[in-house]
Amino acid sequence: MNENNEFPYIRVRTVLYKKIQKSLLSGDFVECLSLWSLDVIRQDYGKKWIELYEKMPKYDGFCNMPDHLNYMRAYKGFYNQYEPLSIVPVEGKFDFIMVFLKHIFLEQIDIAIDYLTILFQKPTERLPILCLVSKERGTGKTTFLNLLKEIFGANMTYNNNEDFRSNFNDSWVNKLIIAVDEVLLDRKEDSEKIKNLSTARSYKMESKGVDRMEVEFFGKFILCSNNEEDFIFIDPLETRYWIRKVQPLPNADPVMLDKLKAEVPAFVYFLKNRKIACEKKSRMWFSPEDLTTDSLKLIKRRFRNKIETELLEIISEIISEIIDVFELEEFNFTNKDVIELLRSNNIKVNRGEIKRVLDNWNLRIQDNAYNYVTYKYDSSGVVFQLPLKGRYFSINSSEISKILLV
Repeated sequence: MNENNEFPYIRVRTVLYKKIQKSLLSGDFVECLSLWSLDVIRQDYGKKWIELYEKMPKYDGFCNMPDHLNYMRAYKGFYNQYEPLSIVPVEGKFDFIMVFLKHIFLEQIDIAIDYLTILFQKPTERLPILCLVSKERGTGKTTFLNLLKEIFGANMTYNNNEDFRSNFNDSWVNKLIIAVDEVLLDRKEDSEKIKNLSTARSYKMESKGVDRMEVEFFGKFILCSNNEEDFIFIDPLETRYWIRKVQPLPNADPVMLDKLKAEVPAFVYFLKNRKIACEKKSRMWFSPEDLTTDSLKLIKRRFRNKIETELLEIISEIISEIIDVFELEEFNFTNKDVIELLRSNNIKVNRGEIKRVLDNWNLRIQDNAYNYVTYKYDSSGVVFQLPLKGRYFSINSSEISKILLV
């Protein structure tokens, strides 16, 4: 089944389409399908319409098969809606692109290059939700999105905040990259939707006036925001986000994007032929430790449960005291002990709330009741030892640090 470029028509199932070259402001073109009718073809081609119809490629349906190495428009009798890349790889230098990427990713540049290589070579692999944040202007966040758009073309789309909240998702659900500039999705349901999609293999596509249809999903989210602390809700235990704070560019360059675009063919050649350095460590390819940044910690603290935050601070203070006074590093306690500690700080809690917090911490607990020593504050604020008996938890400063992600 070969394409016929002379007559840009196709039939998918029982419906006819015309392949139209839509002009862009950049001077480039993007191919799109427009519904067409046989009557119009008859009017345009007269008696030659039969010859045209016989040469017209015919497909059993649509599919979406992302591939940048061995792309096929026709795939097992189906029309592949994933678009071929317009960039022709050419071996060469891309020094300006590397300088720009090092500005964005700094000490994580190796992870960033692997991220882009996986995006190019293995487009169906799950990757972390990349977030670029900064209160300052002129950082290059939007330029980074424009660079990716130059590489991946029609397979990347720009969304706004309302697109995620809309029931209609046919404009973005089949794209490789879903980018949002100036994102503000601070409702928990927004974050749940994005993080669930980041690991989903299929999703319901919905269009106006068309029944919902399940499609394979392989989209990667890239979010940019001027709000560094609460542009999106992130649970403290979440491992799907990669957040980088981006500093302002040292020098304003009005033709920066043009310089980047000039090196894209060489950079694409590099991505096509380079070996991925990082082995797959998790469902998002990279390990949570690889993706941990100060910006990620900041947002997680912002959305941490108030009871959990207070309890962490109190336990951290006690551990610091017992290290100095008793030269011990471990704090033992039961549910009742921490409830009393919180109440002494005017925070009323119940056993169920404490149990949920401690379950999330995944601490060691004794199987049976044993004698243990815990620590409390007296009326003057001095820590003292108190021997008790019960099924107790144990925690030390390194475990506290792990929970706090510091």
